[in-house]
Amino acid sequence: MSKTADKLDWTGRRVEVIVGPVAHGGHCVARHDGRVIFVRHSLPGERVIAEITEDTGGSFCRADAITVLEASAGRVERPCAASGPRGCGGCDWQHADAHTQRALKADVVAEQLRRLAGIDWPVEVEALPATGPRELEGWRTRTRLAVDGSGNLGFRLHRSHEIIPVDDCTIAVRGALPPLTGQDWPSGAEVDVCVDGEGTLHVQGIAEDGTAQVAGSGVAVQFAAGRRWKVNAHGFWQVHPAAADTLAGVVAEMARAPKGGIAWDLYGGAGLFASVLAEQVGPRGNVFVVESNTQAIADGRASLADLPNVHFTTGRVDNSLGRGILARGKPSVVVLDPPRKGAGRSVVDAIAAKTPARVVYVACDPAALARDIALFAGHGYELTQLRAFDAFPMTHHVECVALLSAR
Repeated sequence: MSKTADKLDWTGRRVEVIVGPVAHGGHCVARHDGRVIFVRHSLPGERVIAEITEDTGGSFCRADAITVLEASAGRVERPCAASGPRGCGGCDWQHADAHTQRALKADVVAEQLRRLAGIDWPVEVEALPATGPRELEGWRTRTRLAVDGSGNLGFRLHRSHEIIPVDDCTIAVRGALPPLTGQDWPSGAEVDVCVDGEGTLHVQGIAEDGTAQVAGSGVAVQFAAGRRWKVNAHGFWQVHPAAADTLAGVVAEMARAPKGGIAWDLYGGAGLFASVLAEQVGPRGNVFVVESNTQAIADGRASLADLPNVHFTTGRVDNSLGRGILARGKPSVVVLDPPRKGAGRSVVDAIAAKTPARVVYVACDPAALARDIALFAGHGYELTQLRAFDAFPMTHHVECVALLSAR
């Protein structure tokens, strides 16, 4: 490392760089004076002036592209004034067109598979059906906002607790936020907003002292997998209106659970994937769902009351495998949809010990997916199919469904 880089704290410094490849996390990689710079609001191949926003020492720092000297062909004007350098941290790619956004996400998924799982796999990120006249906007049905010291609703800046007040959000469902942003909210509150499948608005504001301000019933009606669901409006459900139904269909295609067989749905939520597995195994088969959230379990039992072959277990997946009813029988197929950190070694080992023919892995983080694929490979499973979806347009997030088959 050069003497200049040894100074380390470059916070506030501005440097001219040529932007390199995209990296996981909503930024691209550049290099200057011996150091790596993760540059947000840039695109590969651009020449930009980058302002260092965070430098904790070591070999890398973080920056925003504040001036674009040579732009990529995929660059567009941001549709939201709150986005961009020193702005809202929610959207990573508002400065890129739809094709470029999906290409960047595909590159990230492919790179994570190559680096962490040792797999070269061609990746295409598929668009979900548009929710309005603008392809990438108005899709987010669940939004969390914060309240600043003056009682204004807003979003936090990137990697900061600072709040930027907003009147609306480009990616939120149209009409959901403006009635709320004009109100005076308790300083420090957190506000969850949900628009369900019937267009009903549900709002839950939690103040710092724990008191709640609620609008709507709190029970969201959703439609997916050919069913009508009633779930906690402020619990987990896919935020893109088309995501739940699309993912359920893909899981069904990959799972192919046999009639009369056993299937596991791990991290199963309210049983979205269990519902399609139950249809496949039929009344003589069984589907076992493991979920730690008690409200999701209650919602699932109510929504799937007509499917007596679906059995819910409340608990952490890593603590539930190998115990109770899951210790008996051998699943033909296992579906898992773990949190962002992934399943991890203990869960992978427990699944592999049951030797299912197929494992269908639904992932919201490509790095965690790649790490777990590598763990499954150690047990003789290979990646045989992968589909990726742009379930979170304008952000760096991407949803993947992978089929792992026993060799």
